[in-house]
This record gives sequence, C-alpha cells and structure tokens, in this order.
Amino acid sequence: MITENQNPFKWYETMTIKMVLLGIMAIMFLIPLQLIKMMIMERESNSAAVKMEISEQWGKQQIISGPVLNIPVYRYSENPDQKSSPVTRIWHILPESVEVNGRVNPEIRYKGIYETVIYDSDLEISGQFTIPDNNKMVKYSILWDEAYLTLGVSDNRGLKNRVSILFDGHNIEAEPGLTDQDLFLSGISFPVSVDPDKKEYSFTFPLGIKGTDGIYFTPIGKITTVALESDWNAPSFGGNFLPKTRTIDESGFSAEWEVTHLNRNFPQEWIGAIHDLTEESFGVDLILQVDHYRKSERSSKYGLLFIAFTFMVLLFIELSSEKRIHIFSYFLVSLALVLFFSLLNALSEHIGFNAAYLVASIATISLITGFLASLFKRGKPILIVGGLLTVLYIFLFFLLAMNEYAYLVGNIGLFIGLAAIMLLTAKTDLFRKNEF
Repeated sequence: MITENQNPFKWYETMTIKMVLLGIMAIMFLIPLQLIKMMIMERESNSAAVKMEISEQWGKQQIISGPVLNIPVYRYSENPDQKSSPVTRIWHILPESVEVNGRVNPEIRYKGIYETVIYDSDLEISGQFTIPDNNKMVKYSILWDEAYLTLGVSDNRGLKNRVSILFDGHNIEAEPGLTDQDLFLSGISFPVSVDPDKKEYSFTFPLGIKGTDGIYFTPIGKITTVALESDWNAPSFGGNFLPKTRTIDESGFSAEWEVTHLNRNFPQEWIGAIHDLTEESFGVDLILQVDHYRKSERSSKYGLLFIAFTFMVLLFIELSSEKRIHIFSYFLVSLALVLFFSLLNALSEHIGFNAAYLVASIATISLITGFLASLFKRGKPILIVGGLLTVLYIFLFFLLAMNEYAYLVGNIGLFIGLAAIMLLTAKTDLFRKNEF
C-alpha cells in the first residue's frame, strides 16, 4: 500500500522564494525611508524659517562696504538734437587704504526647539583718500561742495547707536539711507566738504553692527586689511578671499585679511553705476558645530543597507537551526530598523545628535534582540544579531563623523561586509530542497 507523504514538497515555501519575498519587502521599505527623509527636510526647512525670522528682527548677514567718496559731476549733451540740459552723474572715488579692526560677540538664540547664531560686533574703521588727478574729468564740471561719503550696509537694522565719522579732522554725523544707489542698495551717507586743492583726506569711525550667521567686508581700499577676533570656535571663512593668517582654538578665533586693488575686478575710480562691489566680499560665518538635520538625513540613506544585512544574518540563523522565522517577523524587524532614523531625528532636536544616536541605537538594538529572544529561546542567535547591529550602528556613527573620507571608508566597509556574506554563502547550501 502506498502511503501518502505527510510533508510534501511545496515550491512556494522554499528558501529561494523566501529570499525573493524578502528582497521585495526590503525594496518596499524604501518608501517609508523616503518619507522619513522628507520629514527631516521639512523639519530642517522649519529651522531655516525660524532662523530667517530671527534675522529679520535682529539683522541679517552683514556686508560692510566703504566708505566711498562720491562727487557729483555734470556736463551738457554734445548731441545738438537734444536739449541743452546738463547730465549729472556721480564720480566714485575709493580710498587709498582701509583698515578694519573688530571683535565679534556671538550668541545662540532659541525659538522653540530651533536655534541660530546671532552676533553683536564692534568695529573700528580707518583709512585715507587720495583725490586722483581730474584729467579724465575735463569734459565735466565737478561739484566739489556737494561731495558725500557712502557706507554700504546690507541690513541697516543691524546698526547700533549713532554713527559719526571723523573726516579730515571734522566730526560728521551719518544721515539715513544712501544719496545714490550706484554702488549699494542700502547703507548710510555722510555729507563732507572737499577742497579741490587738497589731495589727502583721512577718516576714522567706530561702527557697532548686529547680524546673523556671518559678517563680510568688501575690499574697497587700494589696500584693505581686516582683523577680527571672537569667542566663537567654529568659524567658516568664506567669500572671495581667505585670511592671510588665522588662529582657531577652544577659546575662539582670530583672523587677518589683506587684499589689494590688484586682487579685485574694479578700479579705484569711475563714473556711474558700472560695478557691483559686493561680489568681491570676504569674511566669516559663525556656524553651529552640529547640524543634526544634515547628519540625520545622511544616516537615513543607509536604511536599506541595515535591512539587507539584518535579513542576511537572520537567514543564516534559520539555516543553522531548526527554528524558522515567519516573514511577518522580518517585516516587524525591518519596521524597527526604519523607525530608528525617525527616532534619531526627533531626539536630536532636543538632546543633540550624539546623545540621540546613542539612545536611539540602544533602544532599537534592545527592541530587535528582545523580539528575537522571544522567538528563538536561545542565546546564540540573539548575540549574533545584537553584535551585528552594534557593529553596524558604530560603523554608521563614525561614517557620519567623517567628511573627506566618508565615501572611501563607506565603500571599504561595504566591501568587507559583502566579502563576509560571500564567504558564509559559500559554506552554506541556501537552496536545500527541504528548507523554507
């Protein structure tokens, strides 16, 4: 009598089909990973909006340009078909030298859970003008008595107290706004008196100015020197010119720039609005040392890698034991791995990235190993999975801490992981007929 096999072979319960289903599941988890990335970017956008709101109230990033000596000139049209009304333009004269010395006092401002860096600076600006020969101005009549100085300030809301300049020995109070906008869109002006027979004019004035994130300067002088110091120990020097010397330590930074007229793309004098001076600016940004949104977004890119390696380990555990893991259990483990990245970002907004990473990784590893312990009832598989996850999270943390070498180290780590999987696969028959 032929007995019927009590455990007939079922093709849909083979290990091959299970691996295909797990692969599809892993790919499907790219959707919640992408949603988490979008949430992180949304939170980062909210942080940027709060930073913008604070800067609107306190003062935006500042660009200081000047002072520039401006003298109105006019001439009559040489076209006989036009009416003989004078054409008035502005003769812009840049200083022979500009020296800026200052201190930047930063402060972190909070609004809700978001933070930004503001500063209050005190500058001392001095220099000298040399009136050029007016050989090029023979076609113009020069209105020496209507001369004025302009100081470009990108956001006038940051100006503190009253501003006055000592020009050629005379103290002159600043007037709001700009007499002309040939060079700058915002700033202040100083009416001055210029003697056509005198060539040298010195100036000096203190400038207190507030802003957000950074402070920049335009190389107005034939020789422009800027020296800044601050208690902030995370500066980012930017613009068209880097400091000639700089010192950064735990107590703060100091930096010095020196730019000549040969380093920039505009001359010492011209007529009209033909140059944009602020494009040549340089300075420093006061950056926050930890950008947890960027690190959280970078970490979420490794979500699929975590799921794939965990699946591989669980599959090898299945092959080396009689216990089988239901595919729904794989789903729950994957969900816990994905939730880690959302938990990391939420915690980092309150306790910082490093502490949040430690808490979120310990919580995730404990959750997954505790869940698997209830399935296997044995210690060895739990130690294997827990060890793998610990190694992965440590590897990811150091990867996020690197900048220049993150790509190289990441690829080396992936190569080593793939080599380990290939070695284990070669020693294990994944396609035994009776496995499912």
